[in-house]
Amino acid sequence: MKVVVLGLGYVGTVTAAGLASSGHEVVGVDVDPFKVGCIAAGRSPVVEPGISELVADVVEQGRLRATHRLSDALEGADVSLICVGTPSNSHGGTDLRYVERVAADVRAAMENVAPPASGFHSVVVRSTVPPGTVAGLAERHFDEVPDGWSVGTGMCPEFLREGCSVTDFFDPPMVVVGTEDSRTHEQLTDLFAFLDMRVHQVEVGTAEALKYASNAFHATKISFANEIARVFRNYHVDSREVMSIFSMDKKLNISPAYLRPGFAFGGSCLPKDLRSLHHLARANDVDVPLLLGTTLTNEMVLRDAVDRVLGSEVRVVALFGLSFKMDTDDLRESPNVELVEQLIGKGLEVRIYDPIIQPQRLVGANRQEVRARLPHLARLLVGSPEEALPGADLVLVSSNEPAVVSALLASPPPRLLDLNGRLGPDVERLPGYEGIGW
Repeated sequence: MKVVVLGLGYVGTVTAAGLASSGHEVVGVDVDPFKVGCIAAGRSPVVEPGISELVADVVEQGRLRATHRLSDALEGADVSLICVGTPSNSHGGTDLRYVERVAADVRAAMENVAPPASGFHSVVVRSTVPPGTVAGLAERHFDEVPDGWSVGTGMCPEFLREGCSVTDFFDPPMVVVGTEDSRTHEQLTDLFAFLDMRVHQVEVGTAEALKYASNAFHATKISFANEIARVFRNYHVDSREVMSIFSMDKKLNISPAYLRPGFAFGGSCLPKDLRSLHHLARANDVDVPLLLGTTLTNEMVLRDAVDRVLGSEVRVVALFGLSFKMDTDDLRESPNVELVEQLIGKGLEVRIYDPIIQPQRLVGANRQEVRARLPHLARLLVGSPEEALPGADLVLVSSNEPAVVSALLASPPPRLLDLNGRLGPDVERLPGYEGIGW
């Protein structure tokens, strides 16, 4: 099949490369010339384990290319996958301007290009959007289409975790298509046939709500584990052991994923999707105290870390790990960025080591995040953990990569606040060690 992927961020790049490696002809479309240029050169515009090799391979084989001209991509295409960002707006709702703009652009391009041989084209949203979004797009843009075109719409949510999204693409927990058009369901079933998994056809609104439900539950699990940790830390209980045993119950507790005390959650999905659910509930006068409490608890985790740093005579702080989780360069709503911002605001000197974050490679939302919150990031970054340690009164650790563990063991700092929980017993035996929730 010929597939157009609209938006070459994390979801779009992985989706485009994954589909191309599975035999489809894929054209990526993005307004950012940097991202288009990366694909043209056989490079990935995002940092993810395995994505660079995958992109290089499919570009070399001619199955993936990129352009900023939608009309060039849409000619004869069977499916368009919308993978643009859906950030929060000022009221906490979902900002759908990019989804709306892309849908309008697809409809406009249909006036000037030939349809696929079958005459049928599916426009499918893969971005996280509130229920009713796809139906609205269909009504506004695709109720009437040019002669020769027939269009079906749908929702196919992605379940990609940053840091392991390539693995998740080829081994997803489920494949779900929300559509009322049997032809769109058939096309999406063919599109993902290489997964050898059942494609669940559901109502469009169900598919739209599913991603919110999933992300809200993931966010809730993280906060639940941190609340348990905050309570039992005062009783000298290692809550990691408590939650490890708790997670053995696969019948009632569902899954051990995320059920591990640590630092606040962040990133491009959980915070904004929780805000969107809050907004949707308020709009319908529905109380959601658990979801509201989840956001509050996450803020308390961050506040606790700041208070524990400022509550002692600390002037120089080293932070290992800046993105919201390991193995990604995504800085959007990273609690580590917020932590640095607050500590700098209180007059502390902060040094940062992150093996992935390089100021010259930051693009799009990451660049905007840094410019707004850490404009002097290049001055704060050091090239190795060893450079950050000399003279540091306290080390905040959000990464358990081997270089970090080795540096801590070689030159133990006076105090070490573990935000990660996976540094191992040797580090935990250091005299200045303490956990964020244990």
